[in-house]
Amino acid sequence: MDRKQQLETWLKNSLGGQTFTLTTASADASFRRYFRVHLPSEYLGHKTLVAMDAPPPQEDCTPFVKVAKLLLDAGLNVPEVIAQDLSNGFLLLSDLGDDTYLHHLNNETAQMLYLDATNALIKMQLASKVHDLPPYDEALLTREMQLFPDWYVAKHLDFTMNSEQQGWLQQTFNALNKNILSQGQVTVHRDYHSRNLMVTHENTPGILDFQDAVHGAITYDLVSLLKDAYIQWDEEQVIDLAVRYWEPAKKAGLPVPQDFSEFYRDFEWMGAQRHIKVLGIFARLYHRDGKEGYLKDMPLVMHYLRKVCERYVELRPMLRLLDALEGKVPRPKYVV
Repeated sequence: MDRKQQLETWLKNSLGGQTFTLTTASADASFRRYFRVHLPSEYLGHKTLVAMDAPPPQEDCTPFVKVAKLLLDAGLNVPEVIAQDLSNGFLLLSDLGDDTYLHHLNNETAQMLYLDATNALIKMQLASKVHDLPPYDEALLTREMQLFPDWYVAKHLDFTMNSEQQGWLQQTFNALNKNILSQGQVTVHRDYHSRNLMVTHENTPGILDFQDAVHGAITYDLVSLLKDAYIQWDEEQVIDLAVRYWEPAKKAGLPVPQDFSEFYRDFEWMGAQRHIKVLGIFARLYHRDGKEGYLKDMPLVMHYLRKVCERYVELRPMLRLLDALEGKVPRPKYVV
């Protein structure tokens, strides 16, 4: 029996034998798949539900279930877990629809939608509990950045760094880690951006893809939101939206710097770590997993990274490395 047949059998049992039809809802950057479950009559007040297929051993549904409860308890708009089979990797969830922020964002709607998103972010951060989630510590931050030399530089560009260039990269990792670990620590969604936020009837975004949440730097999710790999805003607009987060966050007692310029510096340095990581992830998705769609998003991520490295003298070693890589032709798909 294949995975989809297994899922259908489990759904039939979970829905008390009620008939249903399945359509593909989405696939993400992992091995997970999502199906929309269409019901002829309401089940627990729902006409549609979402089934998650997360095949073990590649995926584990346990963090999703745990974080969903934490965020629901904090009053956030996330899917409710209606049924679960953790050993087989199946979840049945309430449906937040398929109307992503990305489909609605333009210069007229951005401010309203982003204010809703930053208000929800503040609510999530205020509910932070230190020991509920894994720490976003130096080991994890470094492991993420290591994806850049391993997958972007070595496999995507087929480039071998010399010892001096390796030193530039290590200097950068050390500088970024020092700043990031000194920032206020809160619940971090880790993928809080326009493809994972849904426009809903409530005045708050539906929030998806939170299973990798950790306890880490307070600027991380704001960077994901405002320096999104899939849509770009003018820096003036980014600063304006960052201020509109920072002021109520400070008023609410969250651990942000009292001075906005210091907060924005932290925001940018956190962004550099994320952009370094994302370039590595997008290269890995292409070369290891055959997902070509992310290649078109690499230039924007590189643009973000270069801009930050140009601005801060401590990040100039990274800029020298990026200059050395500029113009290198990516190799064809790498087979692991």
